[in-house]
Amino acid sequence: MINKILDKVGSGGVWLAALSCTGCFPALGSLASALGLGFLSHFEGIAVNTLLPLFAALALLVNSYNWYQHKHVARGILSVIGPIAVLLTLYPLWQYDWSTYLFYFGITWMVFMSVLDIVKPVKEPVCKV
Repeated sequence: MINKILDKVGSGGVWLAALSCTGCFPALGSLASALGLGFLSHFEGIAVNTLLPLFAALALLVNSYNWYQHKHVARGILSVIGPIAVLLTLYPLWQYDWSTYLFYFGITWMVFMSVLDIVKPVKEPVCKV
């Protein structure tokens, strides 16, 4: 139960931190303004430099642990793609123009996998004797 909550905190935290950076991610800046969250832009430095990698790393660790615990390879690989894409965008790939699209893909994929985890959770393996 705690793993599911931490996964949702990681995904939600990445979104909240990304909405704070109107200059880095213009599409999310427009969305934040439309939702009335324009005040988040005052926290841009803290959100992008500290919170975004922290929440992405949390989501990656929780999803990796769940992958190890459930031994479901396909779901495990799919669940770590989003946080890895976000972390790759923030550090080694930041200088490329296409990295923004990779970031958008990563955060969207994290939300998709979180919703999939709620709608269709991984079943515990059954030992057939």
